[in-house]
Amino acid sequence: MCGHGETESSTASATVVDGALATTFGVTGMTCEHCVKAVTEELSALGTVTNVSVELKPNEESQITVTSDEPLETASVRAAVEDAGYTLA
Repeated sequence: MCGHGETESSTASATVVDGALATTFGVTGMTCEHCVKAVTEELSALGTVTNVSVELKPNEESQITVTSDEPLETASVRAAVEDAGYTLA
């Protein structure tokens, strides 16, 4: 069963790689590969997202890097993460 942890404070960081924008976010509550799949699917559905990679840290703040053609609105990322059942830190 997946747990939903408490919110920890974190800020997103962005870098440009090969013309694409890679933004890293902290997400809490992820504990397993099912969690990774759920968040990846929700974020991948955002219009300009080209890739999602997750560094899963069960019971800690996982790091999610979202690569997109254009800057992402934090509100859109937050909504996608929450739709998957987790919390953007």
